[in-house]
Amino acid sequence: MTWLAARTSQILEGIRIALEALRANRVRAGLTILGIAVGVFVVVVISAAVHGINQSVARDLESTGPTTFFVQRYPITFEACDGTGDTCKWLSNPPITFAEMDALNRLEGAATVGAAMYWGGAVRYRDRSLPSASIESYTGNWSILGAPEMVDGRAFTDQEARSAARVVVLTTVTRERLFGEADPIGKEIMVNGTPFTVIGVYRDNASFLSGGGDRAKVVMPIQSLGRHLNVRIRDMGLAVKPRAGYQPAELIDDVTATLRGLRGLRPGRESNFAIITQDKIMDTYNKIFGMFFLVMIALSAVGLIVGGVGVVAIMMISVTERTREIGVRKALGATRANILLQFLIEAVTLTGIGGALGLFVGWGVALLVRQYSPIAASVPPAAVVAALGASAVTGVLFGMLPAARASRLDPVDALRYE
Repeated sequence: MTWLAARTSQILEGIRIALEALRANRVRAGLTILGIAVGVFVVVVISAAVHGINQSVARDLESTGPTTFFVQRYPITFEACDGTGDTCKWLSNPPITFAEMDALNRLEGAATVGAAMYWGGAVRYRDRSLPSASIESYTGNWSILGAPEMVDGRAFTDQEARSAARVVVLTTVTRERLFGEADPIGKEIMVNGTPFTVIGVYRDNASFLSGGGDRAKVVMPIQSLGRHLNVRIRDMGLAVKPRAGYQPAELIDDVTATLRGLRGLRPGRESNFAIITQDKIMDTYNKIFGMFFLVMIALSAVGLIVGGVGVVAIMMISVTERTREIGVRKALGATRANILLQFLIEAVTLTGIGGALGLFVGWGVALLVRQYSPIAASVPPAAVVAALGASAVTGVLFGMLPAARASRLDPVDALRYE
């Protein structure tokens, strides 16, 4: 118990001396704290953003069902492409057609197959206009595949979709901007100059993949997009949902064989379409954000190194200024370990203050990102531990040199120092 009390007293004394040194050398200490704070700030903000994006991507994929996969005209690829057929052969892939979608719907293992295509344009109601709204178009089974959270009215039916009815569903953001507090159901709005009737309103949960947030968006049948807005349906994609108990891998094989047969592809030729599973999407996402995260961590390390150099400088000055004090303490019985521990505590205190400051500011920025962007940023506990741990380790590593120098001072020479 006596040993613990002595160590606690020594730690508190080291912290007190470090705070006094901070007050006495505000500029030097401030620069050291700033370097550490910047490094920790970057770690916290990036960790919070990546954590929020991870949750958002997982939620988006979950909304379509864990076994749903996608058929696209183009693959997800990072190969160099200069626009020619030699470097990007997939550019010559033919569009996915409604006939192919109907053929896939007839497969035994398919519960439902739906199409989607995204566009943009102007939306207007009387004197209120949204010049750059997002236009999403789906087949009639949109509500089965996407499961929108309807807050008013209804989604369009399969019959309305097949007949290219001029109906739209608004997001809550779009309703508020066009109608305010008024009821939009049954009202007529203009989409790229063409009248459409509002039949429903749904809550568009903001996410990283889908955008959301404050983005104005309308949803209509994909056939209506082609017929009434004169959009060529060339880049639509399909979502394929397997039946319960049917293995996705089996259905992927069936889909591949069906599409290759419809397109007359011989066994030796590559498929001119892409099948993208949720695992593929997550792998691609992890590659992109894994590299991004590593770059940000490297940048934060620069801040920690700058702060660490500041620790060395300020602690070296502190050792020089307190040489006589060290000599007196050694003459009174202080060991090298006591002196070493004291200066390490001072170094860790400095970097700890910087770490706490960076953590506090980073947490605040993460809250702002969560509030005003589609990214549901949140600081994971591991990021808090990593941030404070990194600042403490920086203090120990960069404080070791001046601490070791102080502990090796000869007490006689130290007492004679002027």
